[in-house]
Amino acid sequence: MDSLLAADGLRADRGSRAQRLWKRVLAQPLLLAAGLVALPLLTSDFLAYQVALFLIYGIATQGVALCWGRLGFLPLGQALFFGLGAYLAGGALKGAESDRLWLAALPLALLVPMALAYIVAALVFSRSLRSGPYFSLITLAMTMLGFLGAQQWSSVTGGFNGMSGIPDLPGLERYSSLYWLVAACAVASTAMLGVLLRRPIGVVWSAIAQNEDRLQLLGYPTDRIKAGAYALSAGLAAGAGGLFALHQGIVTPTAMGFVLATEFVIWAAVGGKASPVGALLGAVLVGYASAELRDQFSYWEVLVALLFILVVRFMPQGVAGLAQRLLAGRRPAPAGERAAGELPAPQPSRHAAGALALELREVGAEQGGVRILDKLSLNLEGPGIRCVIGPNGAGKTSTFNVITGRLPAPAGRIHFGGHDITGQTAWRVAQAGIGRKLQIPSVFAELTVRQNLDLALWAGRLHGTAWLRRDPMRWKGALQERMLDRFPELREQFPAAAGTLSQGQRQALEFVMTVLPQPRLLLLDEPCAGLSSAETHRMTDAIRDAVAQLGAAALLIEHDMSAVEAIGGHVFVLHQGRLLSEGSLEQVQADPAVRAVYAGGHK
Repeated sequence: MDSLLAADGLRADRGSRAQRLWKRVLAQPLLLAAGLVALPLLTSDFLAYQVALFLIYGIATQGVALCWGRLGFLPLGQALFFGLGAYLAGGALKGAESDRLWLAALPLALLVPMALAYIVAALVFSRSLRSGPYFSLITLAMTMLGFLGAQQWSSVTGGFNGMSGIPDLPGLERYSSLYWLVAACAVASTAMLGVLLRRPIGVVWSAIAQNEDRLQLLGYPTDRIKAGAYALSAGLAAGAGGLFALHQGIVTPTAMGFVLATEFVIWAAVGGKASPVGALLGAVLVGYASAELRDQFSYWEVLVALLFILVVRFMPQGVAGLAQRLLAGRRPAPAGERAAGELPAPQPSRHAAGALALELREVGAEQGGVRILDKLSLNLEGPGIRCVIGPNGAGKTSTFNVITGRLPAPAGRIHFGGHDITGQTAWRVAQAGIGRKLQIPSVFAELTVRQNLDLALWAGRLHGTAWLRRDPMRWKGALQERMLDRFPELREQFPAAAGTLSQGQRQALEFVMTVLPQPRLLLLDEPCAGLSSAETHRMTDAIRDAVAQLGAAALLIEHDMSAVEAIGGHVFVLHQGRLLSEGSLEQVQADPAVRAVYAGGHK
């Protein structure tokens, strides 16, 4: 009987999983495919030919929507890759008329734009997390240069008249059978993006848009991740450009122009920049309507501009987001899909070897012309908990910022584990084995509590194809369960958005997230701020437990002397950016220099 019940349960679980797969992954691409199959059968080949053009534009628009709607940066120059793909594909096809070996060059129509996009994005985003506006302007400038280059390099591109006489792909005819290739590519791109958004990489993409600082402090190289996403969007645009060359038989500089780049942005906004289907349909519906009405209604462009403004202001997720809310009766679910069952999480990548030691040698730092660290020297060796105290403005948080690369240190050196980490980016410092909890709890507000914990658990563990598989959605760690036993309210709030948690719950969530990558050194900035006495006691117990389990060291900033007293251990006292005193709490409290500048309080 038990075996029969187990079998029934297994079948029921498989049935529910299949239902979820249909609802979340397959439904939209299959419905789209059904509509595209029906179109030429119910209308005419000429209408299908017209719609194919805007399906091509829609594929490129999906790339804009990916970067803008999921990762939070707006590419204004997607037409550059569209036109580049069109010219490269058109040139390969023209060369194949005399030598079929030229068909082997067709992959370059994808690879060259993707490589260019990755290099540009990596260079821009590696300099600053807040490069969004500059990135948009740079991509716009690149499109303008591409347009001018296409006009001037007439020996290759045909100049103003364009590259004409592009033949059909062998076996296809642009006015009939090409439609099916375009439709298949549109369905494939939609399905691919839908799958990616529900894998670990999709959750990471959403996290970048919400809180890139926090993600870097977990050890994610967000500049490279954004560059990879931009390269994918460029691949979509370039692939669409190749289809455009086949569809039109001619490529002119307008395929690389600013007007088309602007239309991609408008179509993504109106259709829905967070939805691959919405972006595609936005290009098809708005683009087709524009083509039909532009000559009949003189002010059609004005209406499109007003529509864009209204959508951005009142419907930031576009028509697709509005439709999803109306159909579901709630906000769209965050990215990522919980897989059934559990798997043990692998061990994170080993951090840099060396003794567990942190050394700051005469570190200096300024901000806004004000010196905030003045030849600060501090040494920490071996596991255990130390506290950093001092009056407001003493440089405590600034010390943490310098260690983790959030604040430049023009003077002095910082060593951890025998390695110089001075000036390293936050994600490199995190990968070296330093975890950071911020002064104000920093979480991914629109993602669920479970997804927040997943992002921390994945740090240092996602490698290769794991970014694209469902297995990491099932990972479970022993340390995670131990910490959740101390904060059971987090387990109860797994499905809730992290932004809905109370102050104490957000403090607990960020602390657990800091611990899960298993760092060797924990930098905890006021983990007990805003907590009651009971919550403070529970937090200090959790800190001691985590440090003991990890065999790690912890450096804790705290203003509450009762918490410092409960934690015990070595205490560093900072004042005006310098180390004023160190020793046990009793020793520093007895120091006349400390008594002169600092007075602690109790909850």
